[in-house]
Amino acid sequence: MIPPMPLSGYRGLSLWHDTIGDIEPRPSLTSDLEVDVAVVGAGYTGLWTAYHLVTADPSIRVAVIEKEVAGFGASGRNGGWCSALFPASLRRMAAERGRDAAVRMQHLLHSTVADVGRIADAEGIDCHFDQGGYLSVARNPAQLERVRDEVSEHREWGFGEEDHRLLDAHEVTEVAGVSEALGGSFTPHCAAIHPARLVRGLADAVERRGVVIHERTAAVDVRSHRVVTAHGTVRADHVVLATEGYTPTVAGRRRAIAPIYSLMTATEPLPEHLWAQIGLEKRTTFADNRHLTIYGQRTRDGRIAFGGRGAPYHYASKVSPLYDRDERVHAALRRILLELFPVLDGVTFTHAWGGNLGVPRDWFPSVRHDRHTGLAFAGGYVGDGVATSALAGRTLAAMIRGDDPEDLASLPWAGRTSRDWEPEPLRWLGVNAVTALMTSADWSERRTGRPSRAASAFWTALGQ
Repeated sequence: MIPPMPLSGYRGLSLWHDTIGDIEPRPSLTSDLEVDVAVVGAGYTGLWTAYHLVTADPSIRVAVIEKEVAGFGASGRNGGWCSALFPASLRRMAAERGRDAAVRMQHLLHSTVADVGRIADAEGIDCHFDQGGYLSVARNPAQLERVRDEVSEHREWGFGEEDHRLLDAHEVTEVAGVSEALGGSFTPHCAAIHPARLVRGLADAVERRGVVIHERTAAVDVRSHRVVTAHGTVRADHVVLATEGYTPTVAGRRRAIAPIYSLMTATEPLPEHLWAQIGLEKRTTFADNRHLTIYGQRTRDGRIAFGGRGAPYHYASKVSPLYDRDERVHAALRRILLELFPVLDGVTFTHAWGGNLGVPRDWFPSVRHDRHTGLAFAGGYVGDGVATSALAGRTLAAMIRGDDPEDLASLPWAGRTSRDWEPEPLRWLGVNAVTALMTSADWSERRTGRPSRAASAFWTALGQ
């Protein structure tokens, strides 16, 4: 079992943790406890589930068990995109429950973005929520072809200009001064946030409603109707596993989710003359359309926080603080950001961090609850979890209460289970081979301007 982090280490987890002040852990569990719902994991999924449970019924007794502190994992370290992006395509969602269910889910994801901002405002959570949309830039012909195809596909599913629209090169540069832009697309369904402020604020909000949060309390065994820790057992009618990229550390779940590391870097606060050239006045989030994901935002204090994939998957789904930093990947991220915005040449980068995210075998998130065993799970967001987890928590709360007026249990991700990842060494070989393939495809497309056949075949095989 991985020991808890030293108390002094929380500010060093990320830019976000470094800019919220010192974190004082809540009391650990010291004895047995009996509640209606036990939640394992004080990230977005667990806290949104608790929030929607107690706002619907204040009499429900909810306890949240957290190995470290609320927001220790991806919920406190991510890129700060509260977006309607979903890892599975509309076509794949439709294969689960039909076209209408897929379209309905996408509309719910759109509205959930604004819901997060509305609830944060109502709860007094200053999470720096600014819904400036998302700009996807095409910087070579292959990327431009994909952007056009994506917008065209959304048209086929009934989504209009108000949801996704094509931009020419001039329109892109009116939003952000990205170099070599050939065009792009824009969706308003994304907000830039300060993720640690949101997750810590949610923890405070549920506590005010009577939810008990025990931090620095590791769950050593999670099963039907009970969560066992070193200092007490929590017994509950319902147990929610909300551990995302840490799921492989839970006994018996090593192959359920692959913990993939995504790393980030941040600049110093930039002067106004640079922002005049960069743009992003509305804090529009941005990326280009490469295969190996990158993501960036303008922070409220005038930095660029920028991240991406490329870190290796570690054998046997191992999770360790040692993997939060990788100088090779962080150097590549700084280089990519300078390619996007050459005016940043010479600026100081003040922070470098990372963390794991949860990837199911089929890249399709799940929300499920077994009324017989009382066990519930939501996760596998593949890095698109800020708004998605809010909808997941709302859905889990409805399932647990058995009161679902919105019929959330009919959504494409509800009640499904992804098959387990392959045993090692196949898992290690497969995941790292995909990373290498995406890296090679991006290099090839930048050099030739033509779409990578290998990458296209991979996405087709995955059903995207």
